[in-house]
Amino acid sequence: MVGKVILYFILVSVLWVLAYRFINPPVTLLMIMKNIGRKSDGKSFKLEKKWVDFKEISDNMIRAAVAGEDQKFLHHMGFDMAAIGNAYHANQADSTKMKGGSTISQQTAKNVFLWPGRSWIRKGFEAYFTILIEIFWSKQRILEVYLNVIEMGDGIYGAEAAARSYYGKSCRDLNRSQAAMIAACFPNPIRWTPLHPTKFIRHRHYLIMKNIKRLGPLKF
Repeated sequence: MVGKVILYFILVSVLWVLAYRFINPPVTLLMIMKNIGRKSDGKSFKLEKKWVDFKEISDNMIRAAVAGEDQKFLHHMGFDMAAIGNAYHANQADSTKMKGGSTISQQTAKNVFLWPGRSWIRKGFEAYFTILIEIFWSKQRILEVYLNVIEMGDGIYGAEAAARSYYGKSCRDLNRSQAAMIAACFPNPIRWTPLHPTKFIRHRHYLIMKNIKRLGPLKF
């Protein structure tokens, strides 16, 4: 019985990942759970998002995301072991300030296929789906999905909605500084906003701008 359940799960999950190689995810559990939370707080439903194909996303936004979140994105197979090790040691030294070591692939996997929250079970599923998308998707597809589904503000999902909300333009027209400022807020888009950057966000913006120059053109 257990063996059949595991086999069915593997079959369904592989088909799910394969489907999303060609079909754009219409909605994620995070979006649903966030809006349930908004309703519980007496707020109105809010879901600002608009899918844009990879070629329609500004190269500045693509490079800013990689520079700010995962500089080894094009070279790893889903996991940055050095970053994971550094995060582990940092968290052991100070458990009050949890440091993450997730790659763009891991973030995409958990945003598209999993529920919000933190647990070892969820981490296990995250690793599993990360491996699947690295096998069945291209790096370009992973980044395309990532920049269309991740939370970039309160009720704001994806680069196009973020660009229009913060700068009144399409993400294809973002300049390097604007793209870097949006990426600087990725770790906590509810707490931070490109419109009112804190000292910490301005520093992250500076580092991302510096890393964009250092990375140079990305070759997919």
